[in-house]
Amino acid sequence: MRSDHSPEIEDAGFLSLTPERARVLLLVAARPATFALSAIVVLVLVTLFAAGSGMDGAAGAVAASWLAVHQVPLVIGKTTLGLFPLLPTALLLGAAGRECYRAVTPNSSRTEIGWVFGAALGGPLLLTAVCLAVAEDASAVVALQPPDTLAAFGWVVFLHLGAAGVGIALRMRRRMFDLLRAPEWVIAGIYGAGSTVLRLFGCAAAVTVVSFFAHWGDIGDTYRSAGNAWGFIGLTLLSLAYLPNVVLGAVGVLLGAGANFGAASIGLFGVVGGPVPAVPVMAAVPTGPASAWWAALLLIPAAAGVLGGIDAGRTSGDRLTAPWATLTSAGAATLLLVLFGALAGGELGTFGRVGLELPVFALVCFGWLACAGYVGLVCARYFIAPVGATLPASDYYDDYDEDYDTDADYDDDYDSDDYHDDDYHDDDYHDDDYHDDYREDDDYYDDDGYYDHDSYYDDDPDALDAELVDDPPKLTTAPRQTPPDIVDAEVVETDPDFDARADRRR
Repeated sequence: MRSDHSPEIEDAGFLSLTPERARVLLLVAARPATFALSAIVVLVLVTLFAAGSGMDGAAGAVAASWLAVHQVPLVIGKTTLGLFPLLPTALLLGAAGRECYRAVTPNSSRTEIGWVFGAALGGPLLLTAVCLAVAEDASAVVALQPPDTLAAFGWVVFLHLGAAGVGIALRMRRRMFDLLRAPEWVIAGIYGAGSTVLRLFGCAAAVTVVSFFAHWGDIGDTYRSAGNAWGFIGLTLLSLAYLPNVVLGAVGVLLGAGANFGAASIGLFGVVGGPVPAVPVMAAVPTGPASAWWAALLLIPAAAGVLGGIDAGRTSGDRLTAPWATLTSAGAATLLLVLFGALAGGELGTFGRVGLELPVFALVCFGWLACAGYVGLVCARYFIAPVGATLPASDYYDDYDEDYDTDADYDDDYDSDDYHDDDYHDDDYHDDDYHDDYREDDDYYDDDGYYDHDSYYDDDPDALDAELVDDPPKLTTAPRQTPPDIVDAEVVETDPDFDARADRRR
């Protein structure tokens, strides 16, 4: 969605909706939700076909799956389900955020941003309302209790509002920082928090993969209960969908907070046995007892915190007595991890609550990242960057400038015809009378003016006389552009001897 007018003009016409804007908003509202619902319908139909079940409960299963993707708690029979896989949710929200990212520009007006937010929420809310109605009707056929309406709409608004906000913020991050007048240590801390979270996720994923290989035999045991090829495929897809939940649990374990699986729990210093879901992805969970060398895994979050402190030392003016960027990075990373941890946990039927103890996890996470980050800041100040070294504020936006210049989406959506619109090159602007007045106006060629060519060339012996000849306009290759008047200049060199002979003949 491109803005050709000032924000004041756009905001004055908030209710106006051009065809181009309507097309972009329709994509924002419908494309991610349509793809997600189509995938849900296909999976539900394939599952029912593989299980040999009838199609009576297909509509209810589709509605329940849409709500489950949005982490809405469901009650099936007497079993409460609040723990849903994060991978489908992440894919849907990533697609929604991408659409919002492409729908705005760094200079979009408040009107356009408001339209995009409205479209990003309108499509999912409409589908959620339909799914709630379907779930209400399907409760007479399948053992699905209608979910709480307020909770359903609340989860949908929260998730899609966050996805749209992240997409728009990434597109307009430089403008947002300018409007917020955020100090440089806040900007450095936010960027550092993102890097720290990615490092922790990467390390936790690597530890999870190693644990899979260490418990390869247990994975085979879970697949023996699959029964047939369809069961094998179903268990594999279910494990992949829950893999982000397991990785987030591994982050809690690496930080020393531990993870709970109902009555069972796992930590670096102890393991409490108990029943766990019989899916291949849970085979990576150690059954105990805890080994002494597990404590060495605490070096992983320590290293991530030290690297975060080094980043803060390189990109901010943090001092040993004022480590504001380091603390901001630790706090922002903790907030993100706690949010992800809340999404990754929930009730799982008879197993009880599965997930992290969020208060303990928040305290441990901030403590590790802040203390280790300060150590990294000390190392940066004494060994890498001098004390008081500050990265110029413009360097924070190097990636923004690069995206602005090379973004393929921007190049694809940019329409040169809009820029060279006829309104911009209006005939009134290039009117012949305008140029005639400009050439003949005495204000531009008075005796004392800069444009007085006679006085300008009085003392120049090699002065040239120029005759202006108006030619009819010629066609140009520029699309939708009215060319200005084209003036040819004929240069005539004056010969003093020839002028004298002509005078004598007269």
